[in-house]
Amino acid sequence: MTDALKDGDNAPEIDLPTDGGAHFRLSDLRGSPVVLYFYPKDDTSGCTREAINFQEKAEDFKEIGARVVGISPDSPTSHDKFKAKHGLGFTLASDAEKTVAEAYGVWVEKSMYGRKYMGVDRSTVLIDRDGRIVKFWRKVKVPGHVEEVLDAARLLAQ
Repeated sequence: MTDALKDGDNAPEIDLPTDGGAHFRLSDLRGSPVVLYFYPKDDTSGCTREAINFQEKAEDFKEIGARVVGISPDSPTSHDKFKAKHGLGFTLASDAEKTVAEAYGVWVEKSMYGRKYMGVDRSTVLIDRDGRIVKFWRKVKVPGHVEEVLDAARLLAQ
């Protein structure tokens, strides 16, 4: 069952289009720690705060050799605008078909004002140099989260 991914599991492969007309393959980053953060939508309040928080710590992640990649169902064009508007320097991958979100178990039923719908559960996955999940944060609350991820990535880098 894909929603049962847990610490120690091999991270499912990712092959998605990104901002800037590029392509992201998780296997291309073997040898480096990777932070994948799944978020619902470009330019919404919580997602913007989270992206800016990752950007504010971008140099810290870079210093320890960790790559940060944001993933949402938005199009590469939407990602281009979002990056430009907020000065984001890391890759944003487009999971329009939600196949990666489903593989990682973050495409879930949500509820707002009594209405049920499918959406991305804000989640972050820290993956080691060998492609194994070190830590999986689900139902992320934005305040303080990036610092927690950075602390875990620093431990991994030692």
